[in-house]
Amino acid sequence: MLPLEGKTAIVTGGARGIGAGIAAVMARQGARVAILDLDGEQAAATAAALPTPGLGLACDVIVEPELQDAVRRVAEAFGGLDIMVNNAGAGRGPVDLAAIGSVPAAGGRVEHMPPEAWDEQLAQNLRSTFLGTKAALPYLKQRGGGAIVNIASIAGLQAAPTLPAYAAAKAGVISLTKSCALEYAPFDIRVNAICPGFLWTRAWEGMAAMMQRTVPQFAGKSPRDIFLEVVKSGVPLGREQTPEDIGELAAFLASPAARNITGQAIAVDGGITLR
Repeated sequence: MLPLEGKTAIVTGGARGIGAGIAAVMARQGARVAILDLDGEQAAATAAALPTPGLGLACDVIVEPELQDAVRRVAEAFGGLDIMVNNAGAGRGPVDLAAIGSVPAAGGRVEHMPPEAWDEQLAQNLRSTFLGTKAALPYLKQRGGGAIVNIASIAGLQAAPTLPAYAAAKAGVISLTKSCALEYAPFDIRVNAICPGFLWTRAWEGMAAMMQRTVPQFAGKSPRDIFLEVVKSGVPLGREQTPEDIGELAAFLASPAARNITGQAIAVDGGITLR
């Protein structure tokens, strides 16, 4: 029997990137996976490619009625809900190169940040997790237990001067994870967070393109080569992390093998946060 066989999972922001990696691993381990994403067409395509029956729905996860309706539709389609993965979020702004011994990128700091940009980051990265958790809880209680996996970031574990709003939001995700883990333990609902490191996603591709234009040492290099150079200098294990790496941990945390693990924030970062 596969570890997640018979389970139903929702992955928000699962049309591509980390979310798609989580959905793929959970489906390979037997779960029926529903993908909620702003891009409904891509969500449906990603879900259709899964090895188990999947469902892709267009949904803006920071709009509560829309998210609640989508979760209800999933529960009705699959007969309940066992796993909620709050992955949807967005990072905006330059990577903090000072942390890896290079030239710090300009912009994004508190003194330059409009309040609207701050609010947007907290909505996309913290409100989304709060609303996803809130929407899933009644169905997990009906099941007699379940698992919530929140995707935070290593930015929530350490100082990030050029990403202050994003880092604050992800630190909030970690705090919310711990609070909910304690609050809902009597219902056998486990809540954990994953803090990814450096992954080649659309967000990183955009940051690398910006670094190509603004950091002299990266002029003339491709965004992918810039990313790999950052990985080589900043990751102790010397390799990038992948959506599948995050998916493997998410699937484990949602499985019976992790039945006594709750309230944890686990970094999948090749050792970045050890420095």
